Amino acid sequence: MPAGAAQGTDAAHGLPSATRTVLSFDDLSDWPADDHARALDVFRGTLAALESPAWQALSDAAARVEVSRARAFFEHWFEPTLIGDPSDALITGYFEPELRASRIRTTRYPVPLYAPPAELSASDRWASRAEIEDQNLLAGRGLEIAWVESELDRFFLQVQGSGRLRFAEGGDLRLGYDGKNGHPYRSVGKELVRRGVVPESEITADDIRRVYTADPEAGRRLLQHNPSFVFFRVLPNLSPDEGPLGTLGHPVTAGRTLAVDPEFIPLGAPVWVETDGARPMRRLLVAQDTGSAITGPQRADVFIGTGDAAGGIAGAMRDPGRIITLLPKGAPARVPL
Repeated sequence: MPAGAAQGTDAAHGLPSATRTVLSFDDLSDWPADDHARALDVFRGTLAALESPAWQALSDAAARVEVSRARAFFEHWFEPTLIGDPSDALITGYFEPELRASRIRTTRYPVPLYAPPAELSASDRWASRAEIEDQNLLAGRGLEIAWVESELDRFFLQVQGSGRLRFAEGGDLRLGYDGKNGHPYRSVGKELVRRGVVPESEITADDIRRVYTADPEAGRRLLQHNPSFVFFRVLPNLSPDEGPLGTLGHPVTAGRTLAVDPEFIPLGAPVWVETDGARPMRRLLVAQDTGSAITGPQRADVFIGTGDAAGGIAGAMRDPGRIITLLPKGAPARVPL
């Protein structure tokens, strides 16, 4: 433990217990080299979400501080806090897919993307992915938003939670998350590892695509290993230059937005991420998003960007490292938002 560190747990707050270690900024690898001004700009986009007293004073300061003083702002107002055990850390990436699509069903585009059915809001858990697909529970109900080429395209879009459609007829459309069927997320990649198809250290989205393409019917059953099914809504007012909407309802930023588990890391908080993978990262991001697969204090997902290139980077990212949350100085063990 670094000198001067303090420890505590979240158990007193009715949350899963996690060790908390307060660090200094000198403990953060390459902290001076980051673009703190860029991180401050992204952090300012979350200020409206930071409503609790623990955050309000620094929220006001963030709105007023000069960009040239960004690093000093973070060092003055925050304490770097390591929550949980970094040996458990896993940092992955996510992206906004761009898919070819059609406004109508065709031979090339037979798979629908759905808006949520009315009965979804009346039940904590609705039909599973297999039941929805095998029994055509949503077909012909006017819930189709658009049509894509394969169930695998739909599956990847659901995993990411948002996307851009490029229509064969011309034009495009942005989609965002609008609920799910209430079933827990189960990793298809881990299922391939369990079957011995690929080693855990090497699993990528391309492995799932390869298995699906080799035998689409077997691939369809593989995808149904994940019973969770996501529904979408049209996002009509997003600029093409903006990222998709995160959990805070604000467009996310490539390379600066982090999806976290809000049971441990407050949404809106700055988070320092250190990774040691193929593309090492030493960067200050902002917790603007969540994900059903993101659980625990040392689990996070970096938003990489839009399109196939971003998808290639995100799909290969499964890195160890450290996730260090910047909490307001003097904040309680659990900072409510």
